[in-house]
Amino acid sequence: MHPAIDHFARDPHWTWFILFYFFFAGIAGGSYLIATLLRLRGDKGDEPVARLGYYVTFIVLLCCPPLLIIDLGQPLRFWHMMWRLTPNEPGLNFKYWSPMSLGVWGLSLFSTFAAISFFEVLVRDDKLRLPIAKRAVALLDGGLGRVVNILGSIFGLFIAGYTGVLLSVSNQPIWSDTWTLGGLFLASGLSSATAVLTILSRYRRGAGVTHEYLHLSESYFTVLEVVMLVLFVVSLRGTGALERTFTMPWLILWAVAIASLIPGITGLFPTRARVAVSGHGSMDVTVHSGGAATAATMAFVLIGVICLRAAIILPVHAW
Repeated sequence: MHPAIDHFARDPHWTWFILFYFFFAGIAGGSYLIATLLRLRGDKGDEPVARLGYYVTFIVLLCCPPLLIIDLGQPLRFWHMMWRLTPNEPGLNFKYWSPMSLGVWGLSLFSTFAAISFFEVLVRDDKLRLPIAKRAVALLDGGLGRVVNILGSIFGLFIAGYTGVLLSVSNQPIWSDTWTLGGLFLASGLSSATAVLTILSRYRRGAGVTHEYLHLSESYFTVLEVVMLVLFVVSLRGTGALERTFTMPWLILWAVAIASLIPGITGLFPTRARVAVSGHGSMDVTVHSGGAATAATMAFVLIGVICLRAAIILPVHAW
């Protein structure tokens, strides 16, 4: 049992903007990682979904800076977080000991890799046909391209999980009472990214080859999320935060978030059926829901991820 912790901090006064920033950051980081893992598998059949992952990363990432800037008390001064204005000492404002500063620079660096990969897939999909663009992308063939993707994935993992760490190092109730938020946000970010790619891959030619991989990835990420959620609950025991976290009206959000984990868990145990094969007896096949049913399920997963973040962020405002 842990002793109850006294908190001396003002309400963070965060709005819905920061909630959706956390949501989109998880999707962006997770999509880039999944796309890179698909490429590292070495199966050319996975390339359509890998490219889709880089498209999703860049487009979703475009939403993140505006959400952060609008949420600031003085949005027009957002650039002060990156440039120091101290008299006679101007320069880059990087503070390695500050989670906020690390987050800003991590987002900036990740955005650079996301832009490079977005540019690359545009050229490889013949959506950008300038000769100079093709020559530039040719430089990413082979080892250099893998290095870029791996480095981008490292920053993607950081972006997907650091939002939870940022909460944990604050002096706010609930957030600072647990060490699990970084891992929990990372796991749910990976799950949400897989859900988005599963939905959009229905409209991507040649993506069907990778559907089974996405299905299994969603299940594994869900298991990781469940583990982190259990650790989250255990870490809050005896702090006084557990009772306030799992109470009305937040209990409704938790119910939706937990219910959205069910498809991923049951996905570890796919239904198998025996079907007849003309002239060859019968064979076992794995049966998964497809089409609109899968899209609806993945949409529910995304709703659950938003509810999870809301259930963690919003109770602090009512503490």
